[in-house]
Amino acid sequence: MTATRAGFVRGWIELKQTLTTPGDVITMAIFSALFLAVMLWTRHTTVPGTQFSLGTAMLVSVLGMDVGFNGVATLGGLLTVERDDGTLLRAKAIPNGMTGYLIGKLITVSGTVLIGVGIRLITGVLLFSGLALASAGAWLTLIWVLLLGLLATLPLGALLGSLIPSARSAGLLTLSVSGIIAVSGIFYPITHLPHWLQWAGQAFPMYWLGLGMRSALLPGTMAAVEIGHSWRHLETSLMLAAWAVAGLALAPVLLRRVARRESGASVAARRERALRRMG
Repeated sequence: MTATRAGFVRGWIELKQTLTTPGDVITMAIFSALFLAVMLWTRHTTVPGTQFSLGTAMLVSVLGMDVGFNGVATLGGLLTVERDDGTLLRAKAIPNGMTGYLIGKLITVSGTVLIGVGIRLITGVLLFSGLALASAGAWLTLIWVLLLGLLATLPLGALLGSLIPSARSAGLLTLSVSGIIAVSGIFYPITHLPHWLQWAGQAFPMYWLGLGMRSALLPGTMAAVEIGHSWRHLETSLMLAAWAVAGLALAPVLLRRVARRESGASVAARRERALRRMG
């Protein structure tokens, strides 16, 4: 319980630091502005086969992308960087420190995701038309997709962060996640992709997050452009739950293994290699 409380406190402090650090805020604002510009540019274009705005549909899908990208790439990158700089080693030295460390990271990333989703949703209501937010069912679907999506992607991010050998390789994780997003129907209906790409996209949680968000916030008629002409709530919940179970089972094992390998000598060696590259 002490480690859990320490993790929540750590996560809250790191979240406040993120939201008050000019560099982090500017980076988030730039990416949000770029996505918003693309969505505004396409809001008068229609989704193929419908009269519905492509920009509005893209806005909703991007909410799911926020959860998936931050849960996997951001958390994985943070773990990799903090393993290199010795933060993970310091956490290991404290009794139950790894538990508090991981909980803190989950709180920080989850808080960042939820704040980002809230800001984009408010922006969408003000700038886009067609969002179906009037029913209680829409909000309930939004809540369970968000929670299950975080459970599916955060452990996956921790797992991949444990496997990446160094902070220099963290960019490969970002690139890989971006590639998966490209075939997940986030920016364009997945039904217009080749069948083999449709199958590939459905293997990962990003597609199901986007589908779940669209089912919550778009009119029911938009299910006509989805696979099977259905929102597939059962499949969405099962796929996200499967990724959550796999991640929760494997991530703690790999993190403990990585933590056992950490030592002052290994951290010093990585710093020495980094200094030689800079020189």
